[in-house]
Amino acid sequence: MKAVRMYAPRDLRVEDVPIPTMKEGEVLLKVMAVGVCGSDIPRANVKGAHVMPIILGHEFSGVITDVGSKITKFKVGDRVTVPPLIPCFECQWCDLGEYSLCEDYDYYGSRRDGAMAEYLTVKEENLLKVPDSISYEDAATTDPCANALHAMTRAEFKAGDSVCIYGAGPIGLFAVLYAKICGASKIVAVDVWDKKLELARKVGADFVINSRETNPVEKVKEFTGGQGTDIVIDFSGVPSAQLDCIRSTAKLGKVILLGISHKELPLTKEDVDLIMRNQLDIRGSWNSFTKPFPGNDWTESIQLFDKHGMTAKNIISHRLKLEEVPDIFENIAKGNYFFSKIMIYPQGKIPQ
Repeated sequence: MKAVRMYAPRDLRVEDVPIPTMKEGEVLLKVMAVGVCGSDIPRANVKGAHVMPIILGHEFSGVITDVGSKITKFKVGDRVTVPPLIPCFECQWCDLGEYSLCEDYDYYGSRRDGAMAEYLTVKEENLLKVPDSISYEDAATTDPCANALHAMTRAEFKAGDSVCIYGAGPIGLFAVLYAKICGASKIVAVDVWDKKLELARKVGADFVINSRETNPVEKVKEFTGGQGTDIVIDFSGVPSAQLDCIRSTAKLGKVILLGISHKELPLTKEDVDLIMRNQLDIRGSWNSFTKPFPGNDWTESIQLFDKHGMTAKNIISHRLKLEEVPDIFENIAKGNYFFSKIMIYPQGKIPQ
């Protein structure tokens, strides 16, 4: 089969490799669509992975072509998406059903081979059936959609809340879509790319702000009668945006930090005063896996795709074959390259 293997950062090769050998508790999956996650970019271009060479790709969907002897809940022909975390199911956090906090986990596409390949073997516990009504590319975005839902869950979002999204990447755009579907009163999106803000408006944002061109905090306050929004979520991981989140939040509001920065976040005395006097809640949001595995964020995402108009159609910016993958990562590495969700079709058939 064909696969994209990473040997080192900025060394991705399209190769012919053996189809993986299926174990008795696994299925053989024909990969139909696999998305590029934001975490794949530093992994492929800067940091590398836990093991190398490795086949990347942890946001994916496909159809089962063979089943191991111990498979009981799935059959050949089932359409599935795959929660990529493989928890230990033994540590204290797994006992609590907080699988995203597992202390001894495995992971498709970063710690073991992933889905930028024509075929992949997958454990039965990591399979989630997908209705025929959901396209393979939508099914492959269940992971980023579930991450967006988890952030909204951490924010205790309810219909009528106002929401501000900093960072209109794919997860941020799914949060905009979710807020729109579920009845947010106002939705604001902030980014530095006009093209991303165009996507945000297309999927449901009422107001968009280019933070390179104007002060986003002032604009958020302008859009909300001076109050700020009830919920502000940072998907960017940029410290200046994280600070602007605090400053954009209404009294008794919630600030959710999801974007990864690996940078210090110095708070001024004015920021600390805002947190204290406005009684703000600041919460982290990490991944999306809870009990029963993979959790409500995943099953609700499937329901949203199936029955409530959730779709990645307007979020996907590139649709590629495996042969095009090394070039797209190289273009990104060179900088100033626009992309949203990049979707790869290992079977070579790109939907029109």
